[in-house]
Amino acid sequence: MASFAEIMYFVLKRGWYGYIQPQIGLIGSIGRNPDQLIGPPPPLDLLLGPKIAVFVHFDPLGALRDHVLAYVTALHRAGYAIAFVTNSGRLRPEARAALEPLCATILVRRNVGYDFGAMREGILRLGLPRPDTEQVLIANDSVYGPLRPLEETLARIDFSVADVWGCTESWQRRYHLQSYFLAFGPRALHHPAWLNFWNSVRPVQSKDWIIRTYEVGLTQQFLRAGLTCRAMWPYAELVKLVDPEWLAISDDEAAQGGDPIVLMRKYHARHIRDAAVLRRPLNPTSDLWRQLLLSGYPFLKRELLRSNPTNVNDVTDWRDVVRNEAGLDPTMIERDLQRALRNVAP
Repeated sequence: MASFAEIMYFVLKRGWYGYIQPQIGLIGSIGRNPDQLIGPPPPLDLLLGPKIAVFVHFDPLGALRDHVLAYVTALHRAGYAIAFVTNSGRLRPEARAALEPLCATILVRRNVGYDFGAMREGILRLGLPRPDTEQVLIANDSVYGPLRPLEETLARIDFSVADVWGCTESWQRRYHLQSYFLAFGPRALHHPAWLNFWNSVRPVQSKDWIIRTYEVGLTQQFLRAGLTCRAMWPYAELVKLVDPEWLAISDDEAAQGGDPIVLMRKYHARHIRDAAVLRRPLNPTSDLWRQLLLSGYPFLKRELLRSNPTNVNDVTDWRDVVRNEAGLDPTMIERDLQRALRNVAP
């Protein structure tokens, strides 16, 4: 239950409707069963091994896009037993046929509770951790990639240094590891905070509530329990990677060049550094996408290229960054954008 001070802070930031609307979503979850599995549960004798990946998927048509198959394939090659949990309510036969050789189990559920509802279902249905579980990785299909060998990213995880690892961290709302990629080691898995958190997840219909209570709340609950959380690409280090040459371009030089892309690169570099000075947190997977890619990060957020909801204004040359500066292949991304975009140039 939020304190009076927390409620008033939220009301002042968002207004009464901004506070009440998430509460309506919470109330709507009362009486709703969080278990939304369609079809038989995974067999009790299912063998998983020490490294398990719970991969969350959604496609309104029950399809499996090329970039998702590539990601699942990379996890399989990295030695993970994959529990593929789809919120689509169904899977096309060709999608299931492609997944079955790669996955230990496939769980089809109704889209109730968003990604955290699917994570909860996969984790509790499989009884994780099991006695031989050494690592649980949670991933989802909100990214394009991996654009680099996934093993390079996984090599950054060291459970002797931290109990929980994420690719990126956010300071928006409160400090948290972003939930599209989270790796939990032995100490986190066997701590009471693990099951306490997943048992608390409810099928809430408010996305804002889920972000605040579950995405942010997961890291915060683990920190309060004395567990350590760390990002592979720390926020402060990414901010330092802004190219100073762009900051040095004067307004007159940028205007005389007449190239809007040059102007946007300059303004966005300044935007990042201004935010650092003002201690105003940005979303690293959007505002710092360039710095991430150039420092070995293997993903690009789908929503950045599909809809750019936060209006990041220097994303126009993403192909050149992927192909020329990072030396990676953008073909997989381009194929999905050809299918997805309407009245918007990539």
